[in-house]
Amino acid sequence: MINRELIEVFSEIAREKNVDRSELATIMEDLFLHVIEKEYGDSSNCSVIVNLDKGEIEIYAEKTIVEEIDDYKVEITLQDACEKEPDAADDLEIGDVFVEVIDPRIFGRRLVMTAKQFFAQRIRDVERNYVFEDYSNRVGEIIIGVVKQVQRDNVFVDIDRAELRMPKREQISSERYRRGDTIRAVIKSVEVTSKGPEIIISRSDNHFLYKLFEMEVPEIEDSIIEISAIARQPGERAKIIVQSNDRRIDPVGACVGMRGSRIQAIVRELNNEKIDIVNFSEQAEILITRALSPATPVNLYIDDENKHCEAIFDDDELNFAIGRNGMNINLASRITEYRIDAYGRNDYERKQADQNTDLIEIPGISATAAKNLATVDVHTISDLTESDESDLLNAKGVSESLLEKIYTAVEAFIEREIPQDEDDLPSDIVDIALDSEGKSEAENNENIEEEVK
Repeated sequence: MINRELIEVFSEIAREKNVDRSELATIMEDLFLHVIEKEYGDSSNCSVIVNLDKGEIEIYAEKTIVEEIDDYKVEITLQDACEKEPDAADDLEIGDVFVEVIDPRIFGRRLVMTAKQFFAQRIRDVERNYVFEDYSNRVGEIIIGVVKQVQRDNVFVDIDRAELRMPKREQISSERYRRGDTIRAVIKSVEVTSKGPEIIISRSDNHFLYKLFEMEVPEIEDSIIEISAIARQPGERAKIIVQSNDRRIDPVGACVGMRGSRIQAIVRELNNEKIDIVNFSEQAEILITRALSPATPVNLYIDDENKHCEAIFDDDELNFAIGRNGMNINLASRITEYRIDAYGRNDYERKQADQNTDLIEIPGISATAAKNLATVDVHTISDLTESDESDLLNAKGVSESLLEKIYTAVEAFIEREIPQDEDDLPSDIVDIALDSEGKSEAENNENIEEEVK
C-alpha cells in the first residue's frame, strides 16, 4: 500500500512542477537507492524498478551465497536463500549469486520523511536542468519579461519559471528600471553555477539591436538585406552598415521604412538612441565617408595596409565629425575597422607644414644638434619621425638623453597652441609674445638651446 501512496503523492507533485513521468520514475528509483545507502551504508549491489502505471516499487539486492556471513549487505547463507526461494532450492549452492527481493515497507516512516527531502531537492535539480537546456538553446533570442527586483548592479527579470539577470554593464545607462516594468532584452549567455543556471540578458549588446532590426525589417529576416557591422554607444548613438542582396531594394530605405516607421519603432525601444544607417561599399573611401555622417570630409588620406585614415574637414564641421566626447568618430572607426583621425582643414595644413620644418628652425634644437643629425640625412621633422632611433644615435654627438630632448622640443613645437593664424599677426607681436612667467619667447628659446647643447 505504501508503494501506491508514495507514487500518488509524488505524481501529484510532479504534475504541479511539469516533471515528465519518465523523469519521476528515475527520481523515485534514485530515492530508494539513497534510502538504502543511508540505512546500510552501501547500495552498489542494489537495483530499483518503479512501475508508475501499476503503482509498484521493486527493490533487488544481489548477494553471494556463503557458509558463514561476514557482511550481511552482500552475503547470504545457503539456508536463508533456500527459505526465501524454496522453488529454486535444489539449484542453489555456495558461491552462487542470489537476488533477494527487499520489501520497501521495512524502511517504515523513515522512508516518508527522507523521501520528501530527497524528492524536493531532485525536483529543484530537474527544474534547473529544464531551465538550462531551454535557455541554452535560446541564446541570441529576444525575450519579454517582468522586472522582479532592482539592485544597484543588477536587474532581475522573471519569465515563467526562470529568473534572468541583467548586470549593470548590459543595461542602457540612461534607462531607469522599476519593479513590475515589462522589458525586452536579448539572451546573452547561460552558465551553470552552484545555485543553478544563471541566465544573462542584455539591452546594451550589439546583437540586441540586430534582433530589433530583424523583427522590424522583414527583408533582414529573409536575408535580402544583411547587417554587416554594428557599433553602439547604448542609449545615445549607434551606427550600422547594411547591404542588399537584391539590387532592386534600397537597404537604407527598407530599414528606415515608410515615413521612418521602422526605425522609429527601434529608436523608441532603445530610449531614443539615435541610429545612423550606412550603405555598404567595397571602396574604403566611400564607406568611411558615409560612416562619418552627419559630417562630410573634404578629403581622406587612407592607408589600407595599416587600416588608418586621416579625415580632413572644414573647420566649422570638425566638431560634428568628432561628436560629443568623440562618439561619432569612435563609432565610425569601429564599424569600418579603420583608425580614423579627424583634422580641421587649417590645422591639418599647419601640421603638414610643420612636418617639413627644418630641425634648425625649431625652438629648443641647437644648430650643432641639427647639423649632427644632418650627417645621417635627417633634416626635417618628417625625417626625424620616420627614422629609426638606432640610426639617429649613430650621428656624431647624439646621445640618448640629447635625442630625448630633441623629441620633446619637436613635440612641443607640433602641439603648440596658435590662437589665430600666425601669418596674420605682425612680426613684432609674435617676437614679443610672453609666457606665463613674463619671459619672451626668444629668451625661452635661448635657455632651451643651451640645455640641448
